[in-house]
Amino acid sequence: MARVKLWSIAVPAATVLVGIVVASFVSPGATALFTGAAAALAGFSWPYLLGVPARRSQGLVLGLVGAGGVAAAYFAPATAMLTWLPGVVAVGVGAVFLIQLLRGTGQPHRLESTIGVIAGALVAGMAAGWVAADRLPGAAGSEGLITSSAAAVLVAVLVSLIPLPDRIIAPFGVVAGALAAAAAAALVPGLPVLSGAFLGALCAAVIVAVRRLALTRDDSPGVLGILAAGMAPVLALGTAVYFAGRLLVP
Repeated sequence: MARVKLWSIAVPAATVLVGIVVASFVSPGATALFTGAAAALAGFSWPYLLGVPARRSQGLVLGLVGAGGVAAAYFAPATAMLTWLPGVVAVGVGAVFLIQLLRGTGQPHRLESTIGVIAGALVAGMAAGWVAADRLPGAAGSEGLITSSAAAVLVAVLVSLIPLPDRIIAPFGVVAGALAAAAAAALVPGLPVLSGAFLGALCAAVIVAVRRLALTRDDSPGVLGILAAGMAPVLALGTAVYFAGRLLVP
């Protein structure tokens, strides 16, 4: 069977990343609309990446978790923008268990399906962090935070396409991501350069780790699975960016 190509994962990752950055320069509402749509698509596609049974029903649940988490972050009070996120994810987890019960006893891959889809609910919900980051006090601060994070992710994605062993790509990707984020922080006001470098290293580390996971797969998960593989890591970084912004943005 054909192996998944890294560039096919990189394209949706870069697309959703650029969309979030562009939307952040428009308004938090634009960020919420774009991120919500992307989270819904990534959530729906997640079961296809795993190859579990009941993909459509479980994908619908994850898509609603992604969109609902983003909506919760957008409408939540500015002092606690992710307050409602655990509740949204918990409802999604409950729906996953209900689907498994409705499948009946003796169905194959029940445990793998349950664990994998619950992880997908968490990943889809974490996309809300991008909206929360964009709503942080001070427009310049949020733009600098998101731009620096995105620069690190984009550079790490490009580095991941280089056909070299992980022992070379992993440290190189982390360092390149840190430098890219620091440069973006110097150009876009709102985030100190050293803080940008730290955040960039964190984001780049996640991307190069996903590269390793992609290379261990011997088959292609199909179009929807590839979309999930590319979009999900970028969207999940939203919560890390938000909490880092709370700590690092003055």
